[in-house]
This record gives sequence, C-alpha cells and structure tokens, in this order.
Amino acid sequence: MKIAILGTGNLGYSIAIGILSQDNFKFKNLYLTKRNTESLEGWSKLPNVKISTENKRAVRFSDVIIIAVQPAQIQGVLDEIKEVINPKRHTVISVVTGRKIADIEAVLGTEVAIVRSMPNTAISVGQSMTCLSVNSRGKKNIEFAKTIFNSLGQTMCIEENLMQAATVICASGIAFWMRLIRATTQGAVQLGFDAEEAQELSMQTALGAASLLIKSGNHPEQEIDKVTTPSGCTIEGLNEMEHQGLSSSLIRGLVTSFEKINQI
Repeated sequence: MKIAILGTGNLGYSIAIGILSQDNFKFKNLYLTKRNTESLEGWSKLPNVKISTENKRAVRFSDVIIIAVQPAQIQGVLDEIKEVINPKRHTVISVVTGRKIADIEAVLGTEVAIVRSMPNTAISVGQSMTCLSVNSRGKKNIEFAKTIFNSLGQTMCIEENLMQAATVICASGIAFWMRLIRATTQGAVQLGFDAEEAQELSMQTALGAASLLIKSGNHPEQEIDKVTTPSGCTIEGLNEMEHQGLSSSLIRGLVTSFEKINQI
C-alpha cells in the first residue's frame, strides 16, 4: 500500500508517526507533503518515506490519500489534485474538521471512494479513537481506512451525522482529559507530592481506570462501587465533586464545544 499525507501539520505529523511506529503495518511508500518542508527534512532519511511540496506528485504515486490540511485549505487542495485522482485506484481519506463527504464529492465526484475520518492526537502513540464515515463508493474500500487506523488505535464506523459529536468526544476530548489529569496532579501536589510524582500518579491512575473498563466491559458505576465503602473517603470525595458540579460541568463543556463546531 502506498500512502500520501497531504498537509503534514500537527495531525498529519501524528498520523505519520503512528504509521511508522507500528511494526504490524505494512506499506511500500509514505509520501508527506507540506508547503514548507523544512520541519520534515529529517524524515527523508527514513526508508520508504518521501518528502514533497507537490500534492499532485504524491497523489500520482499513492493508492490512499490522507488529506490533513486546515478546513480553510481543503478546497484549494481538492481543486489541485482532482485531475490526478483515479476513481478505480484511489481512496481518499479526509481528517479535516467539519468538512462533509458531500463537500469532497462536489469536487472529486461521487465515483471516488471517500472516507471521512476523525482521529485524535493519541494516534502518535497508537492509541487513537478514530471514527469513520463513508460515501457509497467508500463502503467497498472502508477496509483500507480501518487497516490504517486500527493499527493506530481503535476505530468505530458511524453515520456521518454523528461526526461532529464524535469530534467533540474524541478529538477535543483529548484536551478535556488532559485538563482532568492536570487537576488531579494539582490536587496531589497540594496533598504533599512533588510535581513529577503527582503527574505520574495521575497519569497511571487514569490509564488504569480506562483499562479496567476496556478489559472488563463493565459500566463505570460498577467499578466505582468496588472502591466506595460506607462512610469512606472515596464516596465523600465523589459527593463533594458532584456538589461542585463535576459531571454537569463536563457535560456542559461537551455541549458548548458541539455548538461551536457546528458554527465552523
């Protein structure tokens, strides 16, 4: 499989790192494009990785095209590459926030296999939660996208009308969870740990909580019940957090982000 990433900014960079770091993922060539390739020069020394400022060239020599530019740039990129897109050969995967499949079809045509994808930056460590939606032609090629993103975390195929919500939960969600970890770290410092110890405690505990749910399949409340004893410190802390609006603040934050993304 030959892959091109058009627009190797923060997200494109993370996808590239993820692809290159997975031993179980096989590809013949990885093309990375960017207007200014100075930050990518080190990658040119890697086998099977090619750096270019020419999107059309990357498309010609690739099978899977990952478009990772900013929303304001996608129209120009689509106009640029449309003449070299081959519907019988190419699968186009867009990770551009807020841009619908219909927007891409309007330029490339409905015969091109199009996958709308929303990974998050944990893709760089192989732990992304990536949601996928496809057009009619893309249903036959969805395995290309799943092969790529399953090697970089987990995937979920959803209806496109849920993609904006998925962006808030999974992509913006990384920032939300980072803030929760930071708050836990600050609390640990207040309780006597130094900053480095506090962050390690917070990170591993967050990872452990998620791992428990993934491996057990339990509802969060089932795991909460295991550590809350009558009149104990855990339930006391949980109740105080709820009194201060923990759950409602999180939900309100998600809804506010969702309202904002629908304005973009």
